[in-house]
Amino acid sequence: MPKREIKLYYNNVMADVIGSEHGITPEQLKDLAEKTSPLIPLLNIERQGGATPYRDLPYKSDISQQVKKLVKELAPRCENLVVLGIGGSALGNIALQTALNPYMYNLDEKQRTGPRLFVFDNVDPAQLVSFLDWLQDKLDKTIFNVISKSGRTSETAAQFMIIRQLLLDKLGPDGLKDQVVATTDSSQGTLRKIADDADLRCLEVPDGVGGRFTVLSAVGLFSAAMCRIDIDLLLEGARDMDTRVKCEDFYKNPAAINAAINYHFYNHGKKISVMMPYSYALKDLSDWYRQLWAESLGKVKDLAGNDVHIGPTPVKALGATDQHSQVQLYREGPNDKLFTFLQVNNFEKDIKTGPAPDCAEELGFLAGKNLSVLLNNEKKATEYALLTDKRPCLTVIFDKVNAYTIGQFIYLFEVTTSFVGALFNINPYDQPAVELGKEATFALMDKPGDYEAGYTYQEFAKKIHSLTEIDEMFLI
Repeated sequence: MPKREIKLYYNNVMADVIGSEHGITPEQLKDLAEKTSPLIPLLNIERQGGATPYRDLPYKSDISQQVKKLVKELAPRCENLVVLGIGGSALGNIALQTALNPYMYNLDEKQRTGPRLFVFDNVDPAQLVSFLDWLQDKLDKTIFNVISKSGRTSETAAQFMIIRQLLLDKLGPDGLKDQVVATTDSSQGTLRKIADDADLRCLEVPDGVGGRFTVLSAVGLFSAAMCRIDIDLLLEGARDMDTRVKCEDFYKNPAAINAAINYHFYNHGKKISVMMPYSYALKDLSDWYRQLWAESLGKVKDLAGNDVHIGPTPVKALGATDQHSQVQLYREGPNDKLFTFLQVNNFEKDIKTGPAPDCAEELGFLAGKNLSVLLNNEKKATEYALLTDKRPCLTVIFDKVNAYTIGQFIYLFEVTTSFVGALFNINPYDQPAVELGKEATFALMDKPGDYEAGYTYQEFAKKIHSLTEIDEMFLI
């Protein structure tokens, strides 16, 4: 059977379609090719030198083998899989599950092929208490996968401390050991220390790979494999895309063209990037993309140390839902956005509409039509409406949504991110601005010791309170 590929369609960002004021002219595309082409071999060389280890994940058969071995051991006694993590330790897991398992997976035993999956990527107490009330008599049939490289992430640590105590109280030390899998650093960190002390099963967060790039490692593969997603096919799709994005011909390299187009529009007043899937299955890929884009590309300094305050703002929308909530703004508001549609040509399942009621003959045009036809025509209609107002539109076309094409998509946008970072001359692999909020949380939660030399967390907390406490004079 021939492989199903995703394709990037970019004609609707060109000046021939939306005019030279807002579109890319042939001369500008040529300039972009000349600027981006030298980056292709440069990124290939960096990859060979180990500078971008996320690009090697699809080839790490030892990771997938370790995951599958653990799944074989745990799956027979697991009815519920609970992932504790946040950001890159959760969004990829959610995206894979939404994309590759049925909508009713958790509720319908006929549609479910593995354990129910619950991903807790927040610390909302009402949410967690409601879940734990339901779970109380199911602990011995529940596996908890706690994911944190350091183990110091406050949200995940707090979640795990609750679950750890619950398991100890209900099932004892052996129960804790039997029901928890820790995905963490291979040799150091707080969670590694806890895992070693309790003799927990462990998987590894790969060295040198930021959380937002880890979905194709054990971070994302374990929950996927437990829920019977074909991780071999997922990785095969990523390897296929790796071949395409290594190509040194700019016009045949989808990551290079995608990056160049995004770079161009950012520098021409369109600093907002809207991703709009026309498929419920793909909706959580937009959440995953938002972290990838925002955390990688939002930087105050370039590699030369200059203040640049770079960063396109990623926005998610869902077709056709957000035609009725956002398109008014997108058409008549500021022309400051680049749109990326996700389109599915062949849905796994489809359904036809019934006949129009006799009293509503005006609905007859919908009768007997597949919903997939309606949804894809909604995409075309929205795209057409945006193009009439000179809004640039890209489309990523999925022949079908399956593990292979999802692997392609993930890898395409990861490498696109590397190209955009190189075009902006920034480091897309760090996230220094995240740390202050983490440290401020430590201070507010009464962490002892020094925040920095000669300045305690207690003193830091006072400073935070002085700026964030509610002033009744301004409360109306």
